[in-house]
Amino acid sequence: MAQTYDHPGEQAATDPIRLLAIRDTPLSLDEVFTAVGDEAAGGTALFVGTVRNHDGGADVDKLGYSSHPTAEAELRRIAEKVAADFPVRALAAVHRVGDLTVGDLAVVVAVSCPHRAEAFEACRRLIDDLKHEVPIWKHQTFSDGTEEWVGAC
Repeated sequence: MAQTYDHPGEQAATDPIRLLAIRDTPLSLDEVFTAVGDEAAGGTALFVGTVRNHDGGADVDKLGYSSHPTAEAELRRIAEKVAADFPVRALAAVHRVGDLTVGDLAVVVAVSCPHRAEAFEACRRLIDDLKHEVPIWKHQTFSDGTEEWVGAC
């Protein structure tokens, strides 16, 4: 069968943004994955960012995220841009703020599209733009007692 893009399921959904949040409570993979479920989606890409035990060659003991009051609005702007640039059926993104420990989920984003390649590309753009443009800052405390702030997530 020849590939055709005439079916409505091949197009972006009218309102694909299903879940956006900045939260001080633990994140749920199931919540994000469920939010992007769509019968017309043949591909769903999910990215999970976790707190790792090292950074820049030093051991990390703890980490905290804080955000500017405009962070959710900026997250929406980025999500809208991704949805405009790809045939997104559904999109979700949540980021944690507050004190986290090694292994905690810091960010979860997911995108579903008619095809896998589009889903991968859209998901990568979503997480990359979130990290570079949403005003969320990371404060790391290292095992040797030093600490550092990392700007814009």
